[in-house]
Amino acid sequence: MIENKCYCGSDINFQNCCEPIIKGIRKAPTAESLMRSRYSAYATLQVDYLLESTYVLERKYYSKSEILLWATNNQWLQLQILNSTENTVEFKAHFLDNKLQKQIHHELSTFKFENGTWFYVDGQFFN
Repeated sequence: MIENKCYCGSDINFQNCCEPIIKGIRKAPTAESLMRSRYSAYATLQVDYLLESTYVLERKYYSKSEILLWATNNQWLQLQILNSTENTVEFKAHFLDNKLQKQIHHELSTFKFENGTWFYVDGQFFN
């Protein structure tokens, strides 16, 4: 079996990088690792994980159907981490939209560590 590099751009294969976090086998140790696992979850259509890893007070702003539509309408090409602090990650997610046009989603995400678990809170989007 050929082991593929993780979707998040690390040099580790998916099975040893983001997949155990997505499956709940281990917790993301940092906000950046949670961000990376969420990108991989978009690439692998893991909608339940994307909702579960969103801070509980923010979940009402998201729906499974909208997340799935966004994930499936795009072909995820590359995650580029620009900067990270303890509770923020600035990144660019490169993707092809449903018209096969290259797009970049540039965001500064905020994360919260609560009860031993990191959660995505919200993001500031850039053009």
